[in-house]
Amino acid sequence: MKINIRENLLYLLLKILKKFDKRQTDLKYFNPEEVKNILVVSSTAIGDTLMSTPAIRAVRERYPHAKIIAHFNIKNMELFENNPHIDGIIPYYGGWKKFFKTVREFRKHKFDVALIFHGNEPQATPMAYLGGARFILKVPISKKFGFLLSNKTNGFDNPWEHHGIDVRLKAASFIGCDTNNKEMVLLVDKEDREKIEKFLKKIKIENKRKIVCFQVGAATKFKIWPKENFIELGKKLIEYNKSIVILILGSKQEKKLCETIAKNIGENAISLSGKLSLKELRALIERTDLLVTNDTGTMHIAVALKIKTVSLFCPTHAWGVGPIQDLHLHKIIEKPRPCNPCITKKCKNPYCMNLIKVEEVLVSAKDGL
Repeated sequence: MKINIRENLLYLLLKILKKFDKRQTDLKYFNPEEVKNILVVSSTAIGDTLMSTPAIRAVRERYPHAKIIAHFNIKNMELFENNPHIDGIIPYYGGWKKFFKTVREFRKHKFDVALIFHGNEPQATPMAYLGGARFILKVPISKKFGFLLSNKTNGFDNPWEHHGIDVRLKAASFIGCDTNNKEMVLLVDKEDREKIEKFLKKIKIENKRKIVCFQVGAATKFKIWPKENFIELGKKLIEYNKSIVILILGSKQEKKLCETIAKNIGENAISLSGKLSLKELRALIERTDLLVTNDTGTMHIAVALKIKTVSLFCPTHAWGVGPIQDLHLHKIIEKPRPCNPCITKKCKNPYCMNLIKVEEVLVSAKDGL
């Protein structure tokens, strides 16, 4: 068994500090009239942060005059710099990197309350506490550091049986925020739209062409539809409509995968692996007619921008992280997990995604076009 000395020492330190903390931090002492500075934490992946944006908007609407500072992942925070509901961003560097620097930055803002919508543990809750926030709220309650939280219940019988957006809104509800509006918030800058139009002209894609994007990668292998299926789907879509151009999306690390798929589909397919910034990707998705996607951040970008999608699920659950807004725009293809228990990130050969057949994706894609 691995013993994490750093984490255990932090736990002991916080136990001591909490014992001598004379502040009344239980939620029953919370007074909305005293709130001036709020920390909102969503420091993980793109999709996770997008699912936090309805809750962040709810906080802004309830506390219109408060200063709201976000703690976002430095790898993707550029997507959210223009979010109208925050006043600034403190970056999360990953793991224990710059832990105490971040704590010092938190302390400068004198936060009255910290809302941890989706943060990596064991860093998120301890940083909020050491950063000086009097009230700290999180759903679900952290197992090891839950004693630092102001809420003593999750507000749900089982948070893991609810959509991620609802879980985040539940945390916001503890300080009087409305939970009705579940639409994600994502804005595209004018300059990025202009960059994408120039880019599309450069790669000779005319306005009359229909743009279909394939998001062929994902953060973890177990969520990826097989490349052979994407290739077959691409060929059949182009056969169905010659005006379609297929843009293959993926990270720099997925360059070989994207280029293989584009090459095998043929001349109407182009790999864009590693060629766009996140802000440019955001603008491209806004320009897209249809996105066929694994369960990953690009899917959430399209949903937030009200772009049609066909999303593919098997090991993960659409009811937990899939589209819940503008459902007329989205086709969800989901198969039940064949393995119990599912070993998720440890899976080396995710054959379960192959249960999703090309023909059923093709039918949904045609319907979306």
